[in-house]
Amino acid sequence: MYQLLATSPMGLESIVAKEVQELGYETTVENGRVLFEGDETAIVKANLWLRTADRVKIVVGRFNATTFDELFEKTKSLPWEDIIGAQGMFPVQGKSVKSKLFSVSDCQAIVKKAIVEKLKHVYQIQGWIDESGSKYQVEVSLLKDEAFLTIDTSGAGLHKRGYRLAQGEAPMKETLAAALVRLTNWSGETPFIDPFCGSGTLAIEAALIAQNIAPGFNRSFASEEWDIIPEGLFDQLRQEADDAALYDKEIDILASDIDPRMVEIAKANAVEVGLGDIIKFKVQDIHDLTVPEGPVSIIGNPPYGERIGERSEVEAMYKHLGEILTQNNQVSLYMLTSYKEFEPLVGHKATKRRKLFNGFIECTYYQYWGKRK
Repeated sequence: MYQLLATSPMGLESIVAKEVQELGYETTVENGRVLFEGDETAIVKANLWLRTADRVKIVVGRFNATTFDELFEKTKSLPWEDIIGAQGMFPVQGKSVKSKLFSVSDCQAIVKKAIVEKLKHVYQIQGWIDESGSKYQVEVSLLKDEAFLTIDTSGAGLHKRGYRLAQGEAPMKETLAAALVRLTNWSGETPFIDPFCGSGTLAIEAALIAQNIAPGFNRSFASEEWDIIPEGLFDQLRQEADDAALYDKEIDILASDIDPRMVEIAKANAVEVGLGDIIKFKVQDIHDLTVPEGPVSIIGNPPYGERIGERSEVEAMYKHLGEILTQNNQVSLYMLTSYKEFEPLVGHKATKRRKLFNGFIECTYYQYWGKRK
């Protein structure tokens, strides 16, 4: 068994924890971290299925360290050989916040040296270690003198699903898009509209959720090359994921944008992931959006009005969203924006608000729950 860690964007720890629990594991939540215990199957499952986590890591050890000697000895005492093979390549990344050991480059060098010493001893290697094998990305993270040592199992971040051929100027991460959909509890039973679709990420993630398609199905992971992962396990669990997908489930998703170029990009991305026939795309101004009767979910990441000259246009868009809510009280509206005056412009008080970051921009996710019949 390993102690595993799903790293989480700030404010989304509870969503990531819920996903880990749905895979069958008990969780402990810390700031930006969801910890759980599991075997090799857990490593593979978490990488294939977690939609909202950034990465899956193995926690090798955590301890207090206020001197370089202490960091070296405690790192050396950890069971690195349980994961890293004799030819393993193990670059070390680091970060340090509010710690006595503040030189990141020194901390990285010391951790590297300690692991080298440990592996040389265990594998009885004389001279240099031959790092020609699989990659094991080690990270030493120091916070308030606590060292947290991990090995990344994912490789590229989990937001890299493999379908995004192109994107706009300020693309939303796939993991954030999935989290926004998960926060609505939408599962494909009602129409879904994204009137500001950009490169199509929200609509694509919504379709993947509704059809229960594993987000990591079409990509590879660093741990696929590791000796600790039983041969064929990734293939087996990919096949199980394929069998669990609801490819025939009918869903009603409309993704529109005023920019024809972005709609073409969104279409191409949807085709790449196999959803080209599932999602309807349309070049359309938000003011021309017609909403069907009955329950509808409108989810979007509208322009924030941060460029000169955009403000009045953005305010008009937000007022129109309010008119849609007034026309149909069964509309559920979910919008992520940094615009502080959003609620007064919409003219309705949000049922719920959540602080989130889109990249480095602090935003609020405004949630208006439609009336149930």
